[in-house]
Parts: sequence; C-alpha cells; structure tokens
Amino acid sequence: MSEVLEQEAKSAPAHAAKYTRNNPYFSTVTVNELLTAEGSEKETRHVELTLEDGMTYTPGDAVGILPENRPEAVAEVLTALGFKGDERVLDHYKVEISLEEALRTRLGIGKLARGSVNQYAKLAPEIEGLKVMVGPEHKARAEEYCWGREFVDLATEFPGVVKDPQELFHVLQRLTPRMYSIASSQAMHKDNVQTTVRVVRYDAHGRSRQGVASGHLGDRAGVGVKMPIFLHANGNFRLPEDTSAPVIMIGPGTGIAPFRSFLEERQAKGEPGDNWLFFGEQREAMDFLYREQLQAMHKGGVLTHLDTAFSRDQAKKVYVQDRMQEKAAELYAWLERGAYFYVCGDATRMAKDVETALLDVIARGSNGTLEHATEYLAAMKKQKRYQRDVY
Repeated sequence: MSEVLEQEAKSAPAHAAKYTRNNPYFSTVTVNELLTAEGSEKETRHVELTLEDGMTYTPGDAVGILPENRPEAVAEVLTALGFKGDERVLDHYKVEISLEEALRTRLGIGKLARGSVNQYAKLAPEIEGLKVMVGPEHKARAEEYCWGREFVDLATEFPGVVKDPQELFHVLQRLTPRMYSIASSQAMHKDNVQTTVRVVRYDAHGRSRQGVASGHLGDRAGVGVKMPIFLHANGNFRLPEDTSAPVIMIGPGTGIAPFRSFLEERQAKGEPGDNWLFFGEQREAMDFLYREQLQAMHKGGVLTHLDTAFSRDQAKKVYVQDRMQEKAAELYAWLERGAYFYVCGDATRMAKDVETALLDVIARGSNGTLEHATEYLAAMKKQKRYQRDVY
C-alpha cells in the first residue's frame, strides 16, 4: 500500500508479534460510523477494533485487515465456472476446504490481474480471444482488458476453461490483507485500534463493483462483528524523537489517519512541539473528516495551525499544495527551525504535487534555485525529516 510498508522485512519489530497475517487476532468491531455527510461523493468511515492485552502499536503503524470476498461475488464466480461450491480443494497450506470457502477467504477474485489472464490462457491455449492477451508483446492489450474487470468477467467471457477447481490456485492470486494507517494513539485508547476507510464502489462493464476490504468494512462489518487483524510496525513513518521538534503534516482525504494518531499522541503525552496540519477534501460541509476533534485541538493549542483546502467549494479548485504555496514564507521558517515534514495519501498525483510545491517553498524561502532546493530536501530525507506514507 505504501512505499514504507513495502519495506516490511526491513522495518519488522525486533521481537516476533504474537499475531501475524498468517495467525491473525479475531478482533471485534466496536464502532463503524460514517464520517462523510449525506450528499458527499465519498463514503468514508471511522472503524474501531478491539485489541488483546499485550498488542501494542506506535503512531505511524498500520493495522492489517483480512477481508473476505462478498458472498454474492463468490456465487457469481461459481455460476460462471459451473461449480457448486462444495467441491474439495487444498489451500495454500495444503489444508482441505470447500471451493466456496477458498473463493471467499483464500483467493483474490476482485480486481483482475494480467498474471491471472496469462495463467487462465495456459489452460486453454486454443482460445483465440485469450491468445491475443498473452506474452510481453500483448501486455498493453491485456492491461486494457483487465481495467475495471474482475475474475468473474474473464470466467463469463471465456467459459469452460477451468476443469478442476484446484487449478484456480494457479490462476488467481492470494487474497491478501489490506493495510490501513492507524488513526489513533494507544496513549489515548489503550485497548483498541482505529482507522479511517474510504469505501470504494463503482460500476464497470455492466456490473456494480466494490473494493474487497473497504466493501467488507462498509457493508458487512457492523458493531459486534469479528474481523481478523494484525498490527504492522512501520519504522519509517515516526514522530520525531525530540518531542519539542515542530511537525508539518500533509494529509488530504483518508491521509488524515496517521496525523490524527500523531496529534492524539502529542496531546496525550503533553509533548511541546508545534503541529501544523494541512487537510484537503472535496466539500467542507460534507467531507471535513474529524472536524470537531481537529477544531478542538486547534482551539486548545495542540494544533498550532490548521489549514484546509476544499477543492469543490469554489469555481477554481484549491488543493493542499496551493495552501502550502500561500503559506510559503512561514513553512520555510518552520523548516529552518528543524520541522519534520510528513505526507500521507495518494501516491499518483497528490504526493508528487506536494513535493513539487515543497521544493518551490524551499527555493523561494532561501532565495535559491530548484537545484539548491533539491539538495535541501535530500538533506531533510537523510535526517529523516521528510517522511511519506503513500499508496
């Protein structure tokens, strides 16, 4: 999910955690509430999950959630394949289970991967429609086909290919845990872990789709439901050891999650460092996540500055990077004071735009060139004063 989480092995804790992705803790959902208001284009939820004594996390860490594929999607795949679901298969650990359980809890039947198309095609080399999507020379065509599709589309369009249910373990990827940034401080919430989830729903190729984990949390994880989870240490996204160091946080959308955790931690421990948050979303009235808590933190002095950018509230769209440019002089002054700079959220556009804006802020503040700003930022990275958790 993020460039830091990908370094899983490097940032693993020194001691082995009791609960892992292969041995999760069955947590109970205690809160699952909508953060966005009626009329919002987004469905963003706040989820709280119980922890067992001894399970600990640090602000910046993630919670791994093991989702299940929704029963309707499993039923559609079984129909497309022509199986009943009670057929016996061996899972990845050679444990015998039903095909229905395998499709629900072990195999990724959501977003279609090019590798799955290749493996599927191997089972039926004579089918022309599959042949034209196999191999590096047909990569673009295969990727175009996969866009917005799920395994059920492939199995429906090219039926009768899978003769033995066990073959699905070669065709489909494993159903993997989804990592969500933790949105709480354990100094404030001793026995639970909280996260912020945007539920992904869309229509494509004539079917209604949803994100596997976010859809599970959005539709089937009400209060009292058990969810398999584990905690994941992320040593590359941490508050400064110097509690008096200033902190600048850029967290649009669900990127707010770790910064709520940071702010709760600094508040609970009475840490003196200044805190500056930039938060962005579409509309203030509907999409201002954790509005009351953040405004109370600002009023109470925990949050020194709270800058918001609501892109759709005016004719010209305004984003967090625009707010950074408006506050360029003070931002640079904070950096010169040794501030740590954090970014969380969308990797494809936001994180790049924020870095471009940051380089501009540095160049303007230091009366320097872009080359000088790049060197300045490189030094910040070396000092671990520039940290990103992007996905």
